[in-house]
Amino acid sequence: MGGKLCPKIILEGTRLTGKTDLAFALNEHPRIVGPRKYRYHSPLISAEWCAFTNFPWGRGLINFEAQEETQALETYRTWLKLFQLQKYYSWIVDRFHISTLLYQREVYNRNYDFAWLEEGLQELGFHLVLCFRSDESFEAARAARLEISGNPAQYDNLDVFRREQEQFITLVRQSRLPLLELNVSERPLDLLAQDVADWLESTGGLYAD
Repeated sequence: MGGKLCPKIILEGTRLTGKTDLAFALNEHPRIVGPRKYRYHSPLISAEWCAFTNFPWGRGLINFEAQEETQALETYRTWLKLFQLQKYYSWIVDRFHISTLLYQREVYNRNYDFAWLEEGLQELGFHLVLCFRSDESFEAARAARLEISGNPAQYDNLDVFRREQEQFITLVRQSRLPLLELNVSERPLDLLAQDVADWLESTGGLYAD
């Protein structure tokens, strides 16, 4: 029996960069989580869940309001504690604290110090993947998303995403976590997942210390 695969991956990036599709692909990739002879519940989580309000597209861990700050920070502490208690398992996270930092700064001019969170994530072996695309490829990505979106109005202004992408690049480069900047513009999903697997293997990110 080989070593136990237990990678810990955070995917970040603006909308239309394929983070969720990539998260699902990674969570079934044999080089990431091992071969699966049957399907079972996988630990794929997201800070984008609108879990603070009882209506669609509400507030959550990224876009919380001032009166929800204590709840949001306690949620991050709870996630970190859960990761620490179950450190010998794979965790794939579709948006997390970098998204919160960006949204809270840009919308509410509030700055948070997540050094404590990143220290804990780093000790556990979390790796950070920034999904980004070329400026010109956003149009095609929007067209594909509009075929399935339940909230198409959020994609009206692509310049918002282009600007946000630049901000994501700045923030992830300030992170203490190992970082892969993954260009999703042209490569198909299976090859993108392969790129992540190659990187994790080269950095020791597939196994726990």
